[in-house]
Amino acid sequence: MRPSRRGTPEADRKPRDGGTDAPPRVQWRARPDEVEALLHGRHSDPHRLLGAHPTGGAEHDGRAVGAVVRTHRPDAERVEVLVAGREPVEAERTAPGFFEAPLPQQPQPDEYRLRVTYPAGSAFELRDPYAFWPTLGAIDLHLAGEGRHEELWRRMGAHVIEVSGVRGTAFAVWAPNARSVRVVGDFNTWDGRLHPMRLLGSSGIWELFLPDVEPGARYKYEIVTADGSLVTRADPFAFWAEVPPGNASRIYSSEFAWTDDEWLGAREARQGVAAPMSIYEVHLGSWRPGLDYRELAEQLADHVTALGFTHVELMPVAEHPFGGSWGYQVTGYYAPTSRFGTPDDFRWFVDRLHARGVGVIVDWVPAHFPKDEWALAAFDGTNLYEHMDPRKGEHPDWGTLVFNFGRNEVRNFLIANALFWVEELHVDGLRVDAVASMLYLDYSRREGEWVPNAFGGRENLEAVEFMMELNRTVYGRNPGVVTIAEESTAWPGVSRPAHLGGLGFGFKWNMGWMHDTLAYFSRDPIHRRYHHNELTFGLMYAWSENFVLPLSHDEVVHGKRSLLDKMPGDRWQKFANLRALYGWMWAHPGKQLLFMGGEFGQWREWSEERSLDWHLLEEDDHAGLQRLVGDLNAVYRDQPALWARDADPAGFEWIDANDADHNFLAFTRRDADGAPLVCLANLSPVPRAGARVGMPAPGRWREVLNTDAEVYGGSNVGNLGGVEAEPAEWHGQPASAVVTLPPLAVVWLAPEA
Repeated sequence: MRPSRRGTPEADRKPRDGGTDAPPRVQWRARPDEVEALLHGRHSDPHRLLGAHPTGGAEHDGRAVGAVVRTHRPDAERVEVLVAGREPVEAERTAPGFFEAPLPQQPQPDEYRLRVTYPAGSAFELRDPYAFWPTLGAIDLHLAGEGRHEELWRRMGAHVIEVSGVRGTAFAVWAPNARSVRVVGDFNTWDGRLHPMRLLGSSGIWELFLPDVEPGARYKYEIVTADGSLVTRADPFAFWAEVPPGNASRIYSSEFAWTDDEWLGAREARQGVAAPMSIYEVHLGSWRPGLDYRELAEQLADHVTALGFTHVELMPVAEHPFGGSWGYQVTGYYAPTSRFGTPDDFRWFVDRLHARGVGVIVDWVPAHFPKDEWALAAFDGTNLYEHMDPRKGEHPDWGTLVFNFGRNEVRNFLIANALFWVEELHVDGLRVDAVASMLYLDYSRREGEWVPNAFGGRENLEAVEFMMELNRTVYGRNPGVVTIAEESTAWPGVSRPAHLGGLGFGFKWNMGWMHDTLAYFSRDPIHRRYHHNELTFGLMYAWSENFVLPLSHDEVVHGKRSLLDKMPGDRWQKFANLRALYGWMWAHPGKQLLFMGGEFGQWREWSEERSLDWHLLEEDDHAGLQRLVGDLNAVYRDQPALWARDADPAGFEWIDANDADHNFLAFTRRDADGAPLVCLANLSPVPRAGARVGMPAPGRWREVLNTDAEVYGGSNVGNLGGVEAEPAEWHGQPASAVVTLPPLAVVWLAPEA
């Protein structure tokens, strides 16, 4: 806060002849040009004008004036300065709504108040917001400008803090091209004239501390743009927002006490490529509509633990105005959606799932943001977060705007946001949406609609560097966390560490596996012999990345039909095919992801507007399918061969990859010690008795899972609990066994201990 020692031009003017009849110098009055700038919304440093300032020894009515208090209270009739232990000093109105009060000495911020009286006679007292020092320091501004402030959320936005012994809320927002920024909210009747902010140097950050403003209040920023327009924006760093369709930000101060230290300490061992990960993807609003975060935590934990999933993955829960976007058009990157409760309710949700042994992954959307005029778009009247050129700054598929990854502050906003979800909200992983749309400048664009990079290529070099920096930072600060890329192209090294030239993600969704596998299983078995390679081709590249095998929400919407309804045949065959698909998927190298409803065989396509059809579990075949999913997860976790060497091709070996005529495939998975598990898949509706299959070793092999078991709704064809392998070479294996292959089924065999 700078002292203001300048008087008005009229007060400073003296006769040119040096006469003595000039009016006395009035050093405590504000300069008219500064007052005019304030009144017209052009003043970038209102603290230089408003608040308490030393005068340097002025006089007023024969009394010494040690300080002056200035305030702008539009529509007020009277303003008095109240200093403890002294008589009130009435301020003079020296411009419309602008008051100045001379004081004998400089008061401390917590020593004085303003009493404001309006024409109707109503009066109230308030602390002076312009009496306080900035709440951001030089280091904060320097790091933010360089894009290296990894804990930016601790300074930007609205924070309930104590300054000079006074509790209130500190506001900070980045708007470098604005003429003026004001805070508006419930606490000032949404009148921006009352609370203009100060611009902190060349940082582009505007700051203001409002004493006595408490959590829960709604607020926004009112911005005078470079062309003089007045716009209102929600806070990009808000921790809480109104329930849509409301769009104001809300002040929030967390009081949550975490209890998940034990979980966090063991997390790194639970989430590596050599750990079992089975993920249940959830849209919170339609899983069981009407539940809040706390109710969801209990019921979802019951469901996923009963079925043995290790993680839940939440479709985006950052605040978004349009439910039909499923959360993928984010307006509040730092605010868990208020549809289901407060931010601390969301913390409770995460903490409770951790207590039940379940990890939490959230979908994170740094690729694009919506054009809502009250959010990030043209935030300060310019293309601040997005590119100015629509060939770079607009996404043609989704009608959204693309982040400018080349701007330090934008990268900082996003990377700090990723850290916020991990460190403040304790999520265990980020599934990064639409990575391919970030990687390619010509993504969904025709010739002439995109701008090549500096080398003439289509690769978005700024986005590549952003993702590498993101993963270096997230993993560097939080080694136990995972980042997962939804990336649908053949970009190399998505899950290779950034220091080795990769993008640095922990995992990548295997979209090729998903498309090929669903294409195969959707075909009538009579035609599958001609498409055998759709199941075998994925093993050509299965170890090129650390893969997650996704059967996600995208595969059960927009006319694609549900997983069960994709399957060919009559009702029994549809269920048998889906059970076989799951048996194949859980045995395949990679981690599993299944969208909600898939576990019991939802018939209808998913819609965010209605609940899952839980009543289907009253029918035996649906209940049997869900029982199978639970057993798949149980056996999967119990058999390290299915996960310990997911990233090692030596952990997989084909037994028979070529029997297309019988729709038959067989392979072995091995754990770190070489212990095997054999997977046999008969994807024909014809059972095969007496089939000889090569085995890794002679001896007794237990049938640890059979998707055709009666308890799952199958025909109960099998091997009576196991088979005996003899030392007779077959399929290039040292031993073989005569087995019965059930129809449209997958069988897992493990050696008896």
